[in-house]
Amino acid sequence: MKPFQAVLGIGVLTLLAACQSIPSDAPRATASLQPTKGSTVRGTANFVQFDGKVRVTVNVSGLKPNGQFGFHVHEAGDCSSGDGMSAKGHFNPLTKPHGHHTTMERHAGDMPNLESDASGNAMLSADLDVITISPGATSIVGRGLIVHVQPDDYKSQPVGNAGARSACGVIQRS
Repeated sequence: MKPFQAVLGIGVLTLLAACQSIPSDAPRATASLQPTKGSTVRGTANFVQFDGKVRVTVNVSGLKPNGQFGFHVHEAGDCSSGDGMSAKGHFNPLTKPHGHHTTMERHAGDMPNLESDASGNAMLSADLDVITISPGATSIVGRGLIVHVQPDDYKSQPVGNAGARSACGVIQRS
């Protein structure tokens, strides 16, 4: 076996082992992101809770090509307003300041920016702590999920200067 094939084989086995480590009965949730008025942004988000974290996997289309876009869990699972504002502010049950998704000083709903390709599509897979799917103060079930029109700068208070809302969905247990 050539060295490249060996490395590739180890990588595939590692990936398979990681997939198999998620219990089949792990709590799961999903959201269907629908465009706000005047937007073409849409997609899906899937969440699975295991080993003290929640893995979010997102596929979004209709974004401006080669851009970054704020992506957050919001307080209310309500997309009825047409502009996404009925989802209210960022989900923040621990009353923290807005911040980068890798720090402890952040809203529970702060997640990584979505990054679109040349066709305006974005994919994201991230493991997040703080939030849960299981019932409790930090559960995201029944909350709103928002894609913003600008990137989150991870520092401006209270929401990272991410601008208007281009897509909205409600996170539901699956």
